[in-house]
Amino acid sequence: MRLTILSTLLFAGTSLSAGSALAAGELNLICAADVVICEQMQGDFEKAHDIKVNMVRMSSGEAYAKIRAEARNPKTDLWWAGTGDPHLQAASEGLTEEYKSPMLDELQDWAKNQAESSGFKTVGVYAGALGWGYNTDIFKQKGYKEPVCWADLLAPELKGEIQIANPNSSGTAYTALASLVQIMGEDKAFEYLKALNANISQYTKSGSAPVKAAARGETGLGIVFMHDAVAQTAEGFPVKSIAPCEGTGYEIGSMSIVKGARNMENAKIWYDWSLKPEVQSRMKDAKSFQLPSNKTAEIPKEAPRFEDIKLIDYDFKSYGDPEKRKALLERWDREIGAVAN
Repeated sequence: MRLTILSTLLFAGTSLSAGSALAAGELNLICAADVVICEQMQGDFEKAHDIKVNMVRMSSGEAYAKIRAEARNPKTDLWWAGTGDPHLQAASEGLTEEYKSPMLDELQDWAKNQAESSGFKTVGVYAGALGWGYNTDIFKQKGYKEPVCWADLLAPELKGEIQIANPNSSGTAYTALASLVQIMGEDKAFEYLKALNANISQYTKSGSAPVKAAARGETGLGIVFMHDAVAQTAEGFPVKSIAPCEGTGYEIGSMSIVKGARNMENAKIWYDWSLKPEVQSRMKDAKSFQLPSNKTAEIPKEAPRFEDIKLIDYDFKSYGDPEKRKALLERWDREIGAVAN
């Protein structure tokens, strides 16, 4: 009898231990990447775990605003992907939870640096350089010169041919704003943006929307992360990607657990899972061509490599600072947004 009870207890303990790796219940997730990779990640995670993922897709700026608005009563457990600046801002404002994943040592230095600089309240999951993609058919038909530098985007013939997102809603566009400030200096960057405004047909909400519009022939060029332009090329659209000659910034797509998350253990399970090499190697299947943060994950052959691009020494800490970010966005609203076409 004692042996039976002991065996039962041992079995229950083993089951509990094994089950803790899978947990159960729900996970409330904001995904700030393209919807295709968001849905693939959701599906893969649910197949591997007994956890239902309630996913909402939104841009980085929108994700930050939602988490900030819900700070007293969090409805989100985990924020996956999107540019690192708003993740760093959320970390500095105490909106996200410190967590040191056991996967940290497997990550690229840039991903670990993102974690360390935030007090381990966020971590890098992928990286990608800023640039643009243009529709080669439109440029050929209209006789436009290929724009290879930031300065080339001011050409008068490109009036109404360029789209970029609004930096208030889009992490991509905020990265562009912060990159230009670091390349040119703040006043000259805003002079440039005022001149560029004459050629902008639309400031979109989503960061990848401009190059999707270019791919469809609705505009000539979209200022985006280069991997988003490459994704359109991989889909068969006549889109060519450009890394600007003067230099460019880059993103460290990040991940953060929300402070006070209702499903904290499930959030940590996703966190660790999404840093695994086999998970990150699958991103290319969703035409997601960023550089993965796990050192042993497969780099897609289409992914723009950092060594082929003139990158600036992007100051993530300064431009992820709440006051700096707020001041730049307020100036953009006053000087660009207020007079936007």
